[in-house]
Amino acid sequence: MHFDDVAVETTAIDGLLVFRLKQVEDPRGTVREFFRASVWEHEELASRVAGPWAQINITESRRGAIRGLHGEAMNKLVGIVSGEALGAYLDAREDSPTYGAVHTVALTKGTQVFVPSGVCNGFQSVSDETQYLYCFDTEWRPGMPGIAYNPLSPALGIEWPVPVDVDDPAQLSVKDRSATVWTVPKA
Repeated sequence: MHFDDVAVETTAIDGLLVFRLKQVEDPRGTVREFFRASVWEHEELASRVAGPWAQINITESRRGAIRGLHGEAMNKLVGIVSGEALGAYLDAREDSPTYGAVHTVALTKGTQVFVPSGVCNGFQSVSDETQYLYCFDTEWRPGMPGIAYNPLSPALGIEWPVPVDVDDPAQLSVKDRSATVWTVPKA
């Protein structure tokens, strides 16, 4: 799909979409669109993508840090503000035709991922510092429905680009390290 200078790619996970955004460069630098309502209202996306965004967060992460895999009961639009990361996504929706699928995306400025509710989202910073932006269609609140999996679960097969020391809290939080280990779903 292509909408007014925005390319939209489907993935191995039902509903997980990768956006390549319009960018304009001149001698001063780059102007990059992050959100344009007309793209999200396009008939091919409107039936699959909810909105508007109710909360926007930015995380700052050092090289090698992993955040996730978290699948809250909300849709997310994620992207890089600065730096680079490897995004990792797991379809944890038991009723999904792609349940158990894993997809990774090299995240650079100008690339976004729409993460449907119930798909787990995580990333590893591969730059000295990465700023990762999350847009949520529902405000986050403690105790909201969702699931988390250990991002180092062998069955996921994710090849994190920076080696991980599981005992280093600057790379992996105790919460993420202690999350449920993903096992291959039984057919």
